[in-house]
Amino acid sequence: MKRIIRSFSLIINYKTFIITALAVISTYTCFHFGLIAKFPDMLVGVAIVFPVVFSIGSAYTRRETALQRLADFKGHAVAVYFATRDWPPIKDKTLPNRSKQIIFEMMKLMREMFKTNHNPEWKENELMMYKLFSELSEFTNDLRKHDVQSSEISRINQYISKMIIAFDNMKIIHNYRTPVTLRTYSKVFIYVFPIIYGPYFASTVGDYSASLEYVMPVLYSFILVSLDNIQDHLENPFDDVGEDDITIDAEETTQLLN
Repeated sequence: MKRIIRSFSLIINYKTFIITALAVISTYTCFHFGLIAKFPDMLVGVAIVFPVVFSIGSAYTRRETALQRLADFKGHAVAVYFATRDWPPIKDKTLPNRSKQIIFEMMKLMREMFKTNHNPEWKENELMMYKLFSELSEFTNDLRKHDVQSSEISRINQYISKMIIAFDNMKIIHNYRTPVTLRTYSKVFIYVFPIIYGPYFASTVGDYSASLEYVMPVLYSFILVSLDNIQDHLENPFDDVGEDDITIDAEETTQLLN
C-alpha cells in the first residue's frame, strides 16, 4: 500500500494542482465573460499526447539499454573476480580480495556519478573511475607472478575492456537524453494547453450536470501533467527518484562474491 501511495505521489504533485487550478479559473472566467469556442479535440493528440508518449517511449528504451549495460559490467566484473580466484596455480587469497575491492569501489563510484547531473565533482569522479580501470588492468599483470598463462591474462584483459565499454555506454545514456527541444516543446504545451483551452471547456459547460462542469479541465490537467511527470522520472534512470529507476547495488554484488 505504501508503494502505491508513493507511486501516486510521484505522478500527482504540486504542478498537477497548480495547472488544474489555473485551468478551472480559466474555464470559469471564459464562461463568465461569454468567451466560448469549439477548438478541435485532435489538437491535443497531435500537439501534446503524441510527443509526450514518444518521449516516454524513448526514455524507457534508454532505461532498458542501461539495464543491459549494467548487467554486462557486473557479469564481466564477476568473471574477473573468478579468474583471479581460480586461475592462478599458485593460490593467493589476496588476489580475489583485491579484485573484489576494486570492483566494489567502481560500482560505488558509478552510483554516485550517475545519481546526479553534471556537477563540479563529475570530472574528478570520471578520472577516478578510469584510474580504477587502470589499477585493475595493472593488477592482472601481477597474475604472471602466480604462473597464470598469457592467454588467460589476455582473456581477463578482454573482460576489463568490456567493462569499460559498458561503463561508457551507461555514461552516454546518463549524459545524452531525450532531445531537449522536444521536452521543452512538450512542457510548454502541457502547462499552457489547459489554460488556453478555457473557451473550449466553457463551451461544454451546458453538456454536464451542475457541479460537473469543471470535470473536463480537471481531467485534461491531471492526465497531461501526469504524463509529463512520468517522462521526467524516466529521464534519468539512475537518480533513485522514480519507481522504475536502476539501482547500482555495490554492496549486494560484493556480498554475492563471498
